[in-house]
Amino acid sequence: MTVVGLDSPAARSPELVGGKAANLAELLSAGFAVPTGFCVVTDAYREAACAAGLDAVVARERDAELARHARDALLRAPVPPAVAEAVSAAYAGLGDDVPVAVRSSATAEDLPTASFAGQQDTYLNVVGTGAVLDAVRRCWASLWTDRAVAYRDTAGIDQRTVALAVVVQRMVDARSAGVLFTADPVSGGRTRTVLDASPGLGEAVVSGAVNPDHVVVDGPADTAAVDYRPGDKAVEIRALPGGGTERVERAGAAHERTLTDAQVRELVALGRRVEAYYGSPQDIEWAYDGGGRAWLTQSRPITTLHPVPPPTGPGLRAYLNLSLAQGLTRPITPLGISAFRVIGAVGSRLAFGFPAEEPTGPVAMTVAGGRVFVDMTAALRNPVGRRLLPLVLGVMEARSAVVVRALLERPEYAAGSRSPLPFARRVARALVRFAVPVQIARALVSPAAARRRIDRIGARLTDGLPAADTAAARHERALELLRRVFPVLPSVVPAAGAGFVMLGAARRLAGPDIDAHTTHELLRSLPHNVTTEMDLELWRIAERLRADEASAARLSAGTGPLPPVLRRELDGFLREHGHRAVAEIDAGMPRWRDDPAYVLGVLANYLRLQDPAAAPDAVFARGTAAALATLDDVVARVRRRSPVRARLVGWALRRMRELAGLRETHKDYLVRLLAAARVELGAVGDELAGRGLLDAADDVWFLDLAEVRGAVDGADHRSVVAERRAEYDRELRRRHVPRILLSDGTEPEALLTPTAVEGALVGTAASAGEVTGPARVVLDPADTHLEPGEILVAPSTDPGWTPLFLTAGGLVMEMGGSNSHGAVVAREYGIPAVVGVPDATAAIRTGQRITVDGAAGLVRLG
Repeated sequence: MTVVGLDSPAARSPELVGGKAANLAELLSAGFAVPTGFCVVTDAYREAACAAGLDAVVARERDAELARHARDALLRAPVPPAVAEAVSAAYAGLGDDVPVAVRSSATAEDLPTASFAGQQDTYLNVVGTGAVLDAVRRCWASLWTDRAVAYRDTAGIDQRTVALAVVVQRMVDARSAGVLFTADPVSGGRTRTVLDASPGLGEAVVSGAVNPDHVVVDGPADTAAVDYRPGDKAVEIRALPGGGTERVERAGAAHERTLTDAQVRELVALGRRVEAYYGSPQDIEWAYDGGGRAWLTQSRPITTLHPVPPPTGPGLRAYLNLSLAQGLTRPITPLGISAFRVIGAVGSRLAFGFPAEEPTGPVAMTVAGGRVFVDMTAALRNPVGRRLLPLVLGVMEARSAVVVRALLERPEYAAGSRSPLPFARRVARALVRFAVPVQIARALVSPAAARRRIDRIGARLTDGLPAADTAAARHERALELLRRVFPVLPSVVPAAGAGFVMLGAARRLAGPDIDAHTTHELLRSLPHNVTTEMDLELWRIAERLRADEASAARLSAGTGPLPPVLRRELDGFLREHGHRAVAEIDAGMPRWRDDPAYVLGVLANYLRLQDPAAAPDAVFARGTAAALATLDDVVARVRRRSPVRARLVGWALRRMRELAGLRETHKDYLVRLLAAARVELGAVGDELAGRGLLDAADDVWFLDLAEVRGAVDGADHRSVVAERRAEYDRELRRRHVPRILLSDGTEPEALLTPTAVEGALVGTAASAGEVTGPARVVLDPADTHLEPGEILVAPSTDPGWTPLFLTAGGLVMEMGGSNSHGAVVAREYGIPAVVGVPDATAAIRTGQRITVDGAAGLVRLG
C-alpha cells in the first residue's frame, strides 16, 4: 500500500501516515470540516530512502554532515516508479489539475511531547502531477533539514527511527487564516483561547512574516471577554492561478479586523469541540474560504504547557512550586517525591495535628510534572496567612512573593470571614510542642551552647535503628530514617531563627541606619555555615593538591586513576560531605560518594585560580571584615542618637552573626537522612534487580515506597518504571517551570503587568521567562555564529532559523505573533521570547545588554 485516502481508517495510524496526517484523518472521521485528500505512506518514503542509499548515510550517525548527505541523497534520487504511479492516480482522482497543499507528516511529529512545528516542509497551491511528485520528493528530503535533525536531537528522538509520510489535500481558497490555541500558550490558562489571524493563506501567520491580529478570549464563546488587537498585517500570502503563491505588500491594514465577532465566536467554539474530542489543549490551524466556511487544516497537542496539579479542593486553587523554591528546576524522581510525602505526613501530624497518610502525604501537597507543589489557597484566604505568606516568600523566593501579592488582589482569594484564632492556636501549639521559644531564648543566652547542642543532634541522626539484613528490613529502616526528618528540623531551625529575630530587632531599633544595602553587608561571610565551611575545606584541599604534581596533573587531565594523595584527600572529604549532591533534596539522585566526578571538577577549577585575591578564603575574609566594619559603623551612627539603643543594636547584631549562619544546618541534616535512606533503598534495588523484578538496580528510584515494598513481596513493576523513566526524561528537557500555578493551568506570573515600561521596547509575550544577556542582531541566519546565552534579535524567523535557538538565551522578533513557528519553538526550548517588537533590529545593537521579559512582552535596554 503506497497511498491511502485521508478518509480511510488506515489513515488514522501515525506509524503509517505520520502525526499530522493521522490527526487530520481523525478529525475528518469525527465530522470536522477538513479538506479531503490522500496520504503517501511512510513505506513509500522508506522505499525511496532505500533506493537513494540513505541507510548507509544514517548509519554514520555521528557524521556532522548527516543532514546534508541525507537530504542530497533523497533530492537526487527519482521517485520510485510504483510510488509515482500510485501518487499520480490518487491526484487524478481529486480532479483535473486540482490545486493542493503537499505537506510533510513525520512519524515523530505532532506528538503530545514535541510538536515539530514547521521543522519539515509544506508546499502550497501545487498544481499538476509533475509538480505534486516533485513536492513529495522535497517533503521527503525535508526530514533531513539541519533544523529537523537538531530538533530531534533536542527532543531525544533516535534519528534512525524516523520516517515521513506526505499528505496531499485540496487547497482551501483562503480569504483569512491563522492559528488558534485552546489554552494560552504563554500563561498556560486552560480557559483562555488565543487566536492569531491575517488575510490570505495561514503561512503568513505561522511563518512569522506578519504581525497578525491577536485575539484573546477568556471563557466560553458565548459569554467570553474578548480582547481583539489588530496587527499591521503588512504582508498577505495569496495563491496564484496555475500554482504557487505570492507575497503582497499591504498598506493601511493596521486598523482593519480580519475576523468578525461572529467568526471569533465560531472559531472559539470549534476549538473547544476539537479539544474535547482529543481530551487535551490543542494547537489548531484554520482557514475561512470565500464562502465563509471555516476549515481545519491542522490540530496537534500543545506541548509546552506545564501539567496541572491534581485538584486538592474546590474552586480555583493556587499552588506554590516547592521544588523551585528549593532551587530545583529539574523533576524529582518518583522515590524522591514519595520520600517527601512521608516527611510531609509526619510533619503535618506532629506540628499541626492534621491527619495525613504517609503514602499520599499532606492534603495540601500535590505533584505535577515531577515537581512538588503545595496548595496555598487556604493561606491566601486566611487573615494571618495573607500577612505571613508574602513575608516568608520574600526571604525564601522573592519573585514568588511578588506573584502572591498580586494574587491577594484577586476576588477568588479574598480574605474569609473565619477567625484567625484557630490558625494561631495551631501555630502556638506547634511552637510549644517543640519548645521553640525556649530554644530561641537559650540560643540568645549562649550561641556556643546552642551550636554544641545542634552538633550533638547531628551526631545522633541515625542512632538507635536496628541493623537491616533483608530487603524488607532495609525498606523499613529507610522509612524510619525519613520519619526522623521532621522531629529533627524543629530542634535545629530555632537557633538560626533567633539570629534573624535579632536582625529584625536591630533594624527596628536602628531605623534608617540599617537599610537594605546595609542588611546585605551585615549578612556577608556569616560564620558557622556548614555549606560555606564545606566549600572552604574543599579550597584548602585544592591548595594541598596544588603542591602534589601527580594530583594536579590528574585534575588537569580530567581522566585516569587517582594518585594516592588525591585519593586520600578525596576520601577524607567524602567521609564528611559525601552525602551532598546536586539536586540533593531528591533521594533518587546520586550522592557525591556515589559519583565524585563533580567534586573532582570543582577541585580542578580551583586549581585554575591563580589570583590570590580571588581565592575563596581571601574573599570570605574580606566579607567578614566588611561585615564587622559595617556593624561598627551602624552602632556608631545609632550612638549619636541614643547610647542605649546603640548597645542594644550592637548586641543584637553580634548575636545575629553568631547564629544566622546555622540556617544551612537543618538542610544538611535533612540531606544526611535522605542519603542514609538512599543507601538502604539502593541495596533493595540491587536485590530486586538480582531477582529479575527490576531490569536495573537504579530502576528503584522510579517507584514509590509502597511499590518498592510490593516489589520486595514479588510484584513486577518494570512496565511502570519504563513509563516513568520516559516521563522523567521528557520533564528533564523542560526549560521553563512555573513558580506558582493555578488549578486552571494559569501561570499568574505571566499575567503580571510591569509597573513601568520606560526605556523598554514593547511587543507580544511569546515565551515566558526572563533573561539578561548580550544581544546578537541577525538579519540572515546563514553562517551566523551565536554564542551560548546571547539573545537573538531578528526581523522574523522561519523554521530555518530554529537551530540558533539551541544556544540562544532569548529571542526578540520584529514580526510574528505568539503562535508563529518561532514562538512555538522558543516555548518548546524554554527560552524567553518577545515578538512583534517594532524596529527591534534598529533599536538594539549587537553586544548591547538587554533583558527579555517573555511573560510581560517587554525588552529592556541596558
